[in-house]
Amino acid sequence: MKKKARFAGILSLVLVLLLAACSGNNEATTSEGGETAESDKQGGTLVFGRGADSVGLDPINVTDGESIRVTHNVFETLLEYDQNLELQPKLATEYSSSEDGLTWTFKLREGVKFHDGTDFNAEAVVFNFDRWMDPENPYHQGDFPYYPFLYGGFKGDENHLIEHVKATGDHELEIKLKRKTAPFLSYLAISMFGIASPAAIEKYGDTLNEHPVGTGPFMFEEWSRNKTITLAKNPEYWMEGKPYLDKLIFQVIPENAARLNALQTGEIDVLDGMNATDTSSVENADGLELLKRPSFNIGYMAFNTEKAPFDNPLVRQAINMAVDKDNIVDAFYNGLADVATSPLPPSLWSHDDSLEKYDYNVEEAKKLLKEAGFENGFKTKLHTMSNPRPYMPEPMKIAEAIQSDLAKVGIEAEIVSMEWATYLEDTKAGAHDMALYGWTGVMADPDNFLYPNLSKTNTNVPAQNIAFYKSDEFTALITEARETIDQDKRIELYKQAQQLFQKDAPWLMLAYTTPPLAQMDYVEGYVPHPMSNDLFTDVYLSN
Repeated sequence: MKKKARFAGILSLVLVLLLAACSGNNEATTSEGGETAESDKQGGTLVFGRGADSVGLDPINVTDGESIRVTHNVFETLLEYDQNLELQPKLATEYSSSEDGLTWTFKLREGVKFHDGTDFNAEAVVFNFDRWMDPENPYHQGDFPYYPFLYGGFKGDENHLIEHVKATGDHELEIKLKRKTAPFLSYLAISMFGIASPAAIEKYGDTLNEHPVGTGPFMFEEWSRNKTITLAKNPEYWMEGKPYLDKLIFQVIPENAARLNALQTGEIDVLDGMNATDTSSVENADGLELLKRPSFNIGYMAFNTEKAPFDNPLVRQAINMAVDKDNIVDAFYNGLADVATSPLPPSLWSHDDSLEKYDYNVEEAKKLLKEAGFENGFKTKLHTMSNPRPYMPEPMKIAEAIQSDLAKVGIEAEIVSMEWATYLEDTKAGAHDMALYGWTGVMADPDNFLYPNLSKTNTNVPAQNIAFYKSDEFTALITEARETIDQDKRIELYKQAQQLFQKDAPWLMLAYTTPPLAQMDYVEGYVPHPMSNDLFTDVYLSN
């Protein structure tokens, strides 16, 4: 039975007594030092309420946050980012490089087992890399979207970064690169490169997506599509005594208001995605706690630059002026966001704070539209997701505000909405004219925001660059920055890229957000990660 708190002022006294009776045997005690004893942290089920379901559970084949949220607790990477966005060891405990920066040697953690009981070792890592990088590998099944835009394509491609990955011992690994790559170590910390059990890959093949097997603190148990994903404690986890929870359930509740109500009534224990206007009610409610995820995201509207009239930069600039971004941030983010100017968040090094946003100017927008040949405006469609995202807390209302602003300059925008997985498919296929989108960083390097989302190399369907922005100059700048070790030079290249981005305007920049979350006050040890890489290893339930 899940532990519950007493809901003074929320539930009736009778219900409080019933809940207390149900949880009586699970109450944590404190040691003499005032801290909860390790033995009393054990047990219970935590239900995490979210707005949408995962797309898949094979980490190499997903890019969406709702999938990563789950896979990050099932699979582990060689390195990981901590709360301060500093690289830390995970499945790799040590690493070093040759003088030329091309050959990297890793010592791997010993005594680790996959959830199916097989051993984690260097050969398992090689097996995963072979699957990821070789299109001829029998287990290379899926799009593997993150691999080619980080590693310059797949094995056999002219720009493929990796010379070889080989085991030099049971727990020693060597990765040799063809050219220096500044963010290479960061790549190894990205959730998409979680190490899967080779035995499970061989067993499940292209259905690994529904049967994930890693080394993480939790094991996959059950998936009820668009409802719940249930994970169970890994009893053989290499961190002694952890995780504390018996089960971790991710429950889909699409509407923000319904999700908050589920938290208030004890149906869920943690809530992600809420209307910014509800933060004060959470702060003032007995038994609830407001949390804030450190800002590391961007929210934007992408133009499909392959479709007229959005192939004309004057039209894109006009729309940037036609939309009142300050009003949108004030209306829908409740002080938890700033108007965005750059595709890099302010918390990330090389963000160019000299960039100024396109000012709201209806008359100037009309002039640009006239110059572009659209004096009387035009009809178009605006795609919006149906569920909230960290960078888009109320997507339909934001879409309606944009629609209203565009009408003032003669642009008639029809709003098109669909569930999350279909939305991703449609936009990656280029079915949209304009689409609300966003990105939460998965590594603390500008490369992660710019290369996936704006490089011309990522415009092949299914495209991550859903603006289909194919600037040779922009791609050359960010490619040179990726292959430059000198930090000052990288900063200069990224600033040039940001200035070019602002002029070309492939996106309408909206907001940098500090997403609010909420939890019951009996949840302990949950700390929202800037990258949404929330691990539940240290989470437990008190009385």
